[in-house]
Amino acid sequence: MRARVSLALALAACLAPPFFVHAQFQEPTKEELQMTADPKAPGAAAVYLYREETTDDQLHFHSLYERIKVLTEKGKELATVRVPYERGNFKVTDIHGRTIHSDGTIIPLTAKPEDLMDVKTKSYQVNTMVFTLPSVEVGSILEFRLQIRYDDDRASEPTWEVQQPYFVHKAHYFFNPSHHELVNERGELLNRIMYQSHTGDYKIVRDQQGRFTLDVADVPALPKDDWMPPLNSIRWQTAFYYTQYASGGEFWQNEGKRWDKDANEFANPGKLRAAAAQIVSPGDSEEQKARKIYDAVMKLDNTSFTRQKSEAERKQEKIKEIKKAEDVWNQKSGSANDLALLYVALARAAGLQAWPMQVVDRNEAIFDPTYMTLSQLDDYIAIVKIGPKEMFLDPGQKMCPFGVLAWKHTFSGGLRDSDKGPGYTVTPAAPYTQTVVQRIAALTVGADGSVTGSARLLMTGQEALHWRQLTLRNDEDEVKKQFNEMIKGLVPDGVQADFDHFLALEDYNSNLMAFIKISGSVGTATGKHFFLPSQFFESHAEHPFVAEATRTIPVDVRYPKMEQDDVTWSLPEGYTVESAPQAGDISWPDHALLKIASANGPSGLDVTRKLAYNFTLLNASDYSGLHDFYQKVATADQQQLVLTRAAVAAKGN
Repeated sequence: MRARVSLALALAACLAPPFFVHAQFQEPTKEELQMTADPKAPGAAAVYLYREETTDDQLHFHSLYERIKVLTEKGKELATVRVPYERGNFKVTDIHGRTIHSDGTIIPLTAKPEDLMDVKTKSYQVNTMVFTLPSVEVGSILEFRLQIRYDDDRASEPTWEVQQPYFVHKAHYFFNPSHHELVNERGELLNRIMYQSHTGDYKIVRDQQGRFTLDVADVPALPKDDWMPPLNSIRWQTAFYYTQYASGGEFWQNEGKRWDKDANEFANPGKLRAAAAQIVSPGDSEEQKARKIYDAVMKLDNTSFTRQKSEAERKQEKIKEIKKAEDVWNQKSGSANDLALLYVALARAAGLQAWPMQVVDRNEAIFDPTYMTLSQLDDYIAIVKIGPKEMFLDPGQKMCPFGVLAWKHTFSGGLRDSDKGPGYTVTPAAPYTQTVVQRIAALTVGADGSVTGSARLLMTGQEALHWRQLTLRNDEDEVKKQFNEMIKGLVPDGVQADFDHFLALEDYNSNLMAFIKISGSVGTATGKHFFLPSQFFESHAEHPFVAEATRTIPVDVRYPKMEQDDVTWSLPEGYTVESAPQAGDISWPDHALLKIASANGPSGLDVTRKLAYNFTLLNASDYSGLHDFYQKVATADQQQLVLTRAAVAAKGN
């Protein structure tokens, strides 16, 4: 939020006496200079010795002060500091810095910072101020301070990101809110300051003057575990905001009505009835209508996946600014959110019950109803009622099949409209049967260990959507490169897997199939025996959750999934199977299942494997069950297929 300060009181704020002394450089201690490692952060590339963030909405500035100890070569990256800011309303000033070598030598920052433009629109520009502290060595202490100042008629509440990429020994945070009359862009009085906070065991203190402070020590580095929930949902941070509301219930009730009004004004079906009549037929069922409209919207230009035209291009081509769903239809083009709301409008025009919903992108954050701001909502989806059942659809996600939500919109909270008015809900999680990867291979093994053959990957749901959307944003060579890298991470060492082509790439309602050529060498021969990996597609894969026995943060696997492998081994002449992979039936009740089987077939030995998991988010308290299951999976996948050379019969005399 960027609230406006009442102009009658802005001058008083500027003349208010300062109560904060800008952080001064500190003389390093002997222990800091000689430090080569930190027992509180074993193996860390760097640590923060001290951090300080101050926001003064009376005097209109933010300040930042940091002292960093560099412990390895990687830690030297912190010498380059990047400060994004909104140019025009804010400016970065008073940049001072220095590098202190381990022998106490001080090298001051003298180079002029660079002011780089990141984003520019007609009314908005974001720049990044960049500077690099000089002569940095392993063992150096990096120290800098700066201010970000903003206009007197603005307020700028802070977000304290308490957890940093590296361990923090001590940090101090201070916020002095504006004591004057604030109004938002609608002219509404903002007479309260509130915050949403997660700071471990540390508490924010508010003094009698209404100023906030937070002092922390020994803050762990941001976690880097695999399969983490969105970082913003687990990091220690505090976000302040001005509001006119006293409670979350009051906020969501009132702002929900406003959100509902805006969304439905955009999705007004009034001028789209003729368009809907061209798409559907009078005799269509509700589902047929819903599908036909979905396909029609999918054919339009989705500028979230192609390129949105610049203001100059729109003016030259006399394209109007999109304000309503009818504009999207007439221009045959719009953003992902425009197209989602257009679908709602067309569905209503065709006589269907349909509503908009705006959700949090689960790749970025998790909806928090205690955080009273609509800014946490990201993307629109559509809800359509077919018979007694509501279907959640994703017409703004190019190539997403009817009835499927992109994974980042599954199990996600947000605001929705309904025949009873707006309200909070969570989108359904996808079942594991929605996303299936079938990996089918026919392989011929020579007595010298060579292998030739082919493989097919058949993908549905999220896996197919990933590759289809990747092709929209990248050229053919880049897609091929990424697919080959993915396959290389699965097949055994020595095997070359070359992606050839996709089938049904443009048909998002069909399964996506990828064809792969296999060559190279596989297996190990020792005397009479020949050893092959029992699971061709898992022999080189890294099994998740096996290496770490415990976990302190939740697990987010993005979406449930099923893998089905069917590999046929055509054996070298003169060899028979001595030991096939043991049949496996491993389950984690109500969560996951692994089945392995093998049998002799007309073309050789068939080895099948099915792994399915039907969960999305797991608490850390459930991790032991997950860990145990994947340990058993790893053990089963590491079995070998053992061949033996048949004895040659002696010739008669």
